[in-house]
Amino acid sequence: MSMIRSLFLAATLATAGMTALAPGQTATAATADDLNKDADQALHRLYKTNPLAETLSRKARSVLIFPNIVKAGLVFGGAYGEGVLRQGPKVQGYYNSVTGSWGLQAGAQSYGYVVFLMTAKAETYVYDSKGWEIGVGPTVVVVDEGVAKNLSSSSLQDDAYAFIFDQQGLMAGISIEGTKISKIRR
Repeated sequence: MSMIRSLFLAATLATAGMTALAPGQTATAATADDLNKDADQALHRLYKTNPLAETLSRKARSVLIFPNIVKAGLVFGGAYGEGVLRQGPKVQGYYNSVTGSWGLQAGAQSYGYVVFLMTAKAETYVYDSKGWEIGVGPTVVVVDEGVAKNLSSSSLQDDAYAFIFDQQGLMAGISIEGTKISKIRR
């Protein structure tokens, strides 16, 4: 019985954390126009802070943009956000990003991430799969400062490159492993 109470408390605190992190936001999903505007702003912020991302964008076949992911957890955690898949300036579809986790974790935060799809294999996988589980299918490299120092436009070998940015809130660690990306209607 104590374990059930602990799990209920963890779920309650995680939900409260997600609500507190995003005040004024409703539970309804964003419209297509909202997602497009948020994606434009997110790319601008990313390019301003990371010139390598802008370089990759010119070589990428498509770009998957998640401007705002909200994550919360206490032992059990979750994250959710919606985004846009673009091929050049053209919107190819709308997607959600869902992550579930468990382990030593506590807190709540928000962040954005962008995945540059560099190969036809990566593009096809996103278009044709019934949900892309990061870590299954095309190779995704999360670009941090260490990776960025050794990456140039001539050394691009992987299927996709992901940048995480605009982290806000208090939660130890962040990754996109265990994330499932699925197409949604807007």
